[in-house]
Amino acid sequence: MTETTARIKKGGLRFEILVDLEEALKFRKGESDYLNPSAGRIFSDVKKGNVASKNELEIAFGTNDPLKIAKEIVKHGEIQTDQEHRDEEKEKKIKQVVDFLSKNAIDPQSGNPLTPERIKNALKESHIIIKNTPIDSQIKEILDKISNIIPIKIETKRIKIIVPALQTGKVYGFVSQYKEKENWLNNGDLEIVVKIPAGIILEFYDKLNSLTHGSAVSEDLSK
Repeated sequence: MTETTARIKKGGLRFEILVDLEEALKFRKGESDYLNPSAGRIFSDVKKGNVASKNELEIAFGTNDPLKIAKEIVKHGEIQTDQEHRDEEKEKKIKQVVDFLSKNAIDPQSGNPLTPERIKNALKESHIIIKNTPIDSQIKEILDKISNIIPIKIETKRIKIIVPALQTGKVYGFVSQYKEKENWLNNGDLEIVVKIPAGIILEFYDKLNSLTHGSAVSEDLSK
C-alpha cells in the first residue's frame, strides 16, 4: 500500500485527503467503485494536520460527508504520484506508441517496416511528451516529432463520411481529430473526409457505428 495525497481547490480554498495510490487511480479511471480515505477526514493541509471545518465543506461541496467529498476530490482533483509510478506510466505509454507504429508505419524510402527498437530510440531522442490520451489521437504530433530523426510514414485510408444532422453533436469530436476537410450540408448533415491509420480502421468503424447507431454513410476514397 502506497499512501498519497489527493487535493482540489474550490472557492479559493484547498482540500486534501490521504488515500491509497493504486485504489485512488483505479477509482479515477472508473475501474473500481471502492474508495476509502485513509484518515477518514478532509484536511485543508495534510502535512500540518489542519482539518477543514464543516462549514467550509458545506460551502465548497454542499455536504460534509467525508466519503462523498473524497470521491469528488479523487475524481476531479490532483492525485500526487511517486516517481516510480510516473516512470511506469511513461514506459507503458512509450510501449503503446512503439506497438502502434511498428504495426502501422514504414520507412518511405525503402518501403520496409520499422523495428520497435528503432522507433523507441527515435521517441527518446525526440524528447516528446506522450500525453495520457488515446495514442491514435496524438499520433500526428508524435510523427511530426520523430520524422525529424527517422524517415517514417503511416499507411492511411482516406474515408468520406456523411453524418446525419441528429448525430453530429455526438460524433464530431471523434471524427474531427482525423479531419482532412469538412463540409456542412444544407440539411445539417456533416460531410467529412478523414485519414485513418490502416491499422486502426476496424476500431474506427466500430466507434463510428456505435456513436451514430449505424446511421453514418462512409466511402473509402483510397481505392
